[in-house]
Amino acid sequence: MAKTTTSKDIDATPDKVWAIIADPSRYAEWNTLHTSWKGEPPTQLSEGAQMTEVLTIMGMANTINFTTDAYDAPHSLTISGEGMAGAKVALTLSVQPHGDASSVCTLDAEFISAMMVGAIGKAIERASKKELDASLTKLAALVS
Repeated sequence: MAKTTTSKDIDATPDKVWAIIADPSRYAEWNTLHTSWKGEPPTQLSEGAQMTEVLTIMGMANTINFTTDAYDAPHSLTISGEGMAGAKVALTLSVQPHGDASSVCTLDAEFISAMMVGAIGKAIERASKKELDASLTKLAALVS
């Protein structure tokens, strides 16, 4: 298993940040793990919404069938799914106000697979942390 968390202060209101992170059609603009959609993603996420996404970490792509497990607009959402070789992924995105016109956005990711142990698991943690940090930097640039 590999787990990572990262947060970033963003100079935008929570509603403005939420409008982007809760819209699957905008994932390609900021989410560096996102490679493509298989079929059309939902136009609006809600609890139980399903989508199939190709994620890439360390040059390895995997098609994940996601379900939205929790959706609390405009605060947090959690999606989880399973892909090839039994790989499981859970992503939680949250936005909290920070002052009058800024936010703290946090991304939590968990990757579970029989192959993600020891050195491989640590490498996935480092790579996913780097990707999530880059994603939040791109997100901040979109809303600024």
